[in-house]
Amino acid sequence: MPMIKVNHIQMYYEMHGRGFPLLLIMGLKRNTEWWYRQIPELSRHFQVIAFDNRGAGRSDKPESDYSISMFSDDTAGLMDALGIEQTHVLGISMGGYIAQELAISRPDLVQGLVLGCTSCGGQKAVLMSEKTRNAYVANEGLTNEQILRKDMHIYFSDEFITNQPKQIEQFMKISMRHVQPPDAFLRQFNACLGHDTVDRLGDISAPTLIMAGNDDHLVPTQNALILKELMPEAGLHLYPGKRHCFFMEEHKKFNREVTEFFNSTTSP
Repeated sequence: MPMIKVNHIQMYYEMHGRGFPLLLIMGLKRNTEWWYRQIPELSRHFQVIAFDNRGAGRSDKPESDYSISMFSDDTAGLMDALGIEQTHVLGISMGGYIAQELAISRPDLVQGLVLGCTSCGGQKAVLMSEKTRNAYVANEGLTNEQILRKDMHIYFSDEFITNQPKQIEQFMKISMRHVQPPDAFLRQFNACLGHDTVDRLGDISAPTLIMAGNDDHLVPTQNALILKELMPEAGLHLYPGKRHCFFMEEHKKFNREVTEFFNSTTSP
């Protein structure tokens, strides 16, 4: 199991394929396993680096306060430890928060940037509705599997849930690996509450593509439009009828568009 010491913690990471580096940053609660629809395809074009954030998966879960800047420092530290001088970056959800912070604080590391189903945070962020929030946190007395099944409609379109039972069961099986402890979840969640790049997005110099499902209720789709407003030179791709896990449900299209975008930004 590949582990490396970064910022006083042991971080789990994986490397796949060859070519220009591509760093994958996962979101709140989740870990490397959630890239199962991306790694096989993207590693045909890039040297893919995926890892578990502090507090998730197989990385250490220190009992201290976390922040998005801390996650960004961990990410930069991982790159430095692996001897990677520059990389494309793909961040999903909370991973998009971290990717923004990394592109601002360490522009030397970031060649191209894709921000998926994410937000700028701060006062401009559009939060999930009260109805969605109440349903999402109504977990008392439920097992991890029951919670995941309860929230399935947040991740996938109704059509996908109904018509793709085998893929749903595969998603269930993969999501049950390395389940995050509740205390670590709260530390990551509190870090998300402090995310705010509203006044600093103009500092991002890397070519950027914003992507989201247009029916996302967890990180409402309006956030992608706000990012575009604050980053007018960025591209924007919305996936009709898709929700938070649009990158899994539409993985073939997503992987193709990500590959084409990053290839267009790679220096000769």
